[in-house]
Formats: sequence, structure tokens, C-alpha cells
Amino acid sequence: MDYTRANPSPRYRQLMVQYSDMHDRGDQLNNIPAERTFEGVSLIEHVLRVKALIDRHAAKSLLDYGCGKASGYEKAAVRTPDGREIRGLKAIWGINDIRLFDPAYQPHSTPPQGTYDGVISTDVLEHCPEEDVPWIVADLFSFSRKFVFASVALYPARKLLPSGDNAHITLKSAGWWIDFFERESARRGGAVRYTLAVARTNKDWLFVDG
Repeated sequence: MDYTRANPSPRYRQLMVQYSDMHDRGDQLNNIPAERTFEGVSLIEHVLRVKALIDRHAAKSLLDYGCGKASGYEKAAVRTPDGREIRGLKAIWGINDIRLFDPAYQPHSTPPQGTYDGVISTDVLEHCPEEDVPWIVADLFSFSRKFVFASVALYPARKLLPSGDNAHITLKSAGWWIDFFERESARRGGAVRYTLAVARTNKDWLFVDG
């Protein structure tokens, strides 16, 4: 069966309940409080790479798909060549039109509408059921006019779901993920470019541009 945003898999629906619970109560199996559960800080590692994509595509609007609590938007900071510190992602990126979306976190759970110059999705796809990956990757492209940036981990997470399962429920090879992005890009005639950041360990990244 082909699942869609309007008709996701039963497992996807079950996971949304667990992720929502973890946003509210934290990772209780590992004693991680709610404020440190799915904070949305994994994006910080990719701030400058996303900035380069924004500049390259002259992007004026962004959708952060699966943003979590999005605390990285306030915590991120960079230093300019002359030593000045710039804090906050809107200031760093020079862009104000940023739409936050996370289906499991009520403050950002309203589905996005329309399209954006760029779509970013960090530390999201490996949390999704394998059977839902096709429509979720298609979603990333469908909301973008110019580029998609996504990161995905190939290793288990530190967090555990309330069920006891590891939070990284879809662990595949780099090639498996690259094929999904290649097919989706080709299906759209290459009109939307992509960068896929694949983490083989938490310090070993492979970047693929398409």
C-alpha cells in the first residue's frame, strides 16, 4: 500500500503519539527531561552549509520540516571574520520568512501550505517508518521551489521511545537514502536541487549534492 501525508501508515500514527508524549514528558527511560528532548539543536551543526545554500539560491523563505522545539533558532551563534558574534538563525541567515513545522509538537504542528524557496529537515527522516519515507521525502520536495537540505543518521540514537524501541527506527545505508533523493529529484526534472548530509557516525559526515 502506498501511504501519503493524508493517509500515513498505522505505525506513523502510533509514533506520533509517542513523540508527542516525549515532547511533553521527555525520554523517561533515559531520564532526559522534556526541555532536552527533540530540542531542534541538530540544525546548528549545519548552519553555515544552509547559509551557503540560501545565498546560492537567493532564498527569501524557508520551511523547517520536523523542527522539534526549534531551540536552535535562538541558540545558534557564529563569528564573523572581524570577530563579531551574530546570534540567532534569522540574523545569521539574513532571512525572516521561516516556517516551523513538526507534527508531534503542538506549537508547530499546523501543516504548512504553499511553497518556500528552501526546505530543511535535520535529524528527522531516520525517525520515520520505512514505509512512510517515500511520501515524506516527496513532501520535502513538494514544498520547495529551489532547494532541499536534509540530514539523516545511519546509527542508533541515544534516546528511547516510550515503547523501548530506539528513536532511530529506520537505519539504512547511505546509498539507500541517496537513491530516494535521486529518484525524487529526477521525478521533478531536477528543478529542485538537494543536499543530503548522511552521518555515518556523529562525527563522520558524507555530503551529497544533486
